[in-house]
Amino acid sequence: MKIYLIRHCSAEGQPPEARLTEEGEKQAVELTNFFANVQIDRIISSPFKRAVDTIHPLAAKLGIEIEQDSRLAERVLSTENMQDWLEKLKSTFDNLDVKFEGGESSREAMSRIVEVVEEVQTSEIQNTVLVSHGNLLSLLLVYFNNDFGFENWKSLSNPDVYLLTIEAGQVTTERLWK
Repeated sequence: MKIYLIRHCSAEGQPPEARLTEEGEKQAVELTNFFANVQIDRIISSPFKRAVDTIHPLAAKLGIEIEQDSRLAERVLSTENMQDWLEKLKSTFDNLDVKFEGGESSREAMSRIVEVVEEVQTSEIQNTVLVSHGNLLSLLLVYFNNDFGFENWKSLSNPDVYLLTIEAGQVTTERLWK
């Protein structure tokens, strides 16, 4: 079983309704070309506009409906405006239970995306695409690979693609987007 993890293309901002930039729209077409020779059976996306718009060209080309799942929405670090948000985010990689005002801990956010992956694993579908956001996808990668951390999150690109391969109960992760 293969699960392709896609971080959305370049966007105009962080709100759920943020659109892709002009460059992001070009990147979405590049993703379609990237997956040209890959079997895809199912697409599940964050409901955020930038995530749906990232995968729309591929879904349209393949004739696959985009399933939206709120569990793939970006993690809320805090509802407060934090000047030192990057430092705070780093602390949530160091301690998965750290939680800020109005936000989710890493463990809480991780549990919702792991739940999606576990549901995909129990299905008969072999090749699924999950489209989400950098922080949430990073937490999923941490779940399967303890070596993945804050510095890896910082090195993610927009878009980015990782592959989870599940064979005989073993999960391997591999970055595909270079």
